Amino acid sequence: MSIPPTITMACFLASAILLVLQTNAAPPELVQAGFGLALDPMDLDTGLALNVSEDGPSSPPPGTSKRAPHSIIIGVRKGGTRALLEMLDIHPEVAAAATEVHFFDWDENYAKGFEWYRELMPYSYPHQITVEKTPGYFTSPLAPERICAMNSSIKLLLILRDPAERVISDYTQVYFNRLENHKPVQAIENLLVRNGALNIRYKAIQRSLYDVHMRNWLRHFPLEQVHIVDGDALIRDPLPELQKVERFLDLPPRIVSSNFYFNQTKGFYCIRSDGRERCLHESKGRPHPAVNSTVLQQLRSFLQEHNRTFFRLVKRTFNWQ
Repeated sequence: MSIPPTITMACFLASAILLVLQTNAAPPELVQAGFGLALDPMDLDTGLALNVSEDGPSSPPPGTSKRAPHSIIIGVRKGGTRALLEMLDIHPEVAAAATEVHFFDWDENYAKGFEWYRELMPYSYPHQITVEKTPGYFTSPLAPERICAMNSSIKLLLILRDPAERVISDYTQVYFNRLENHKPVQAIENLLVRNGALNIRYKAIQRSLYDVHMRNWLRHFPLEQVHIVDGDALIRDPLPELQKVERFLDLPPRIVSSNFYFNQTKGFYCIRSDGRERCLHESKGRPHPAVNSTVLQQLRSFLQEHNRTFFRLVKRTFNWQ
């Protein structure tokens, strides 16, 4: 078994303090939650039919090889990472990994070594760049140091959306996963509030503390190596956001407006390329709960200071409530 790459001194010194996320015990009682009808376009994270590069059973195309990623979509969960990867895969010079690898955030995978990781990448030509995405990297205390050890000059993509909306979307995904597995569920208010106060130990809230996690990444990478994609803007008008990503990755401009079309029924953009159209499958559109307005305001008020700190860290602002 390969040994994971030795941590460089620069990365080691930069990681003197690592953030440790709090975990929350499972609640003792679970109750059914009532839901509204609004669909979340960010369910594109799991809803698009896969069109990323996958290895078939036949021999790889001549002149191709499996290479470490040139860029990684590091997060955030329920921010639109799947949509971003699918849209990037339109570009002829992008080879996208088919699955979330969880190499840098799961110890059991990291222990398998770099060669194991590289074997999970798609075959690519020398003129192409390899991109993988694992949303769990952004909130992982160890992922920044480990990625830095692999390639300290790698380009990182981070897609974010309104952090309060991300919390609700996070809850919604877990809710439906539990229903599909015949497990009991709990109303979102019972998770967001404990003993009359906001439950800041709730994992979904912890994942939306963008400033906390960003500080950890900036200990290992300069801000210039992290491109932040506005997930809300990507849904409203995908092309400008994709063009920014092309420039960041030094890709020739190949993604055009005709690669997207607005689906009036679903209310957001879908992908058109190579004569195929891909969109959110009806079974994947997840209704969001109607959150108690007082509880929602508690959540937004708590996140406001974290948002302001994040804006200072990344030297830009976002239109978040």
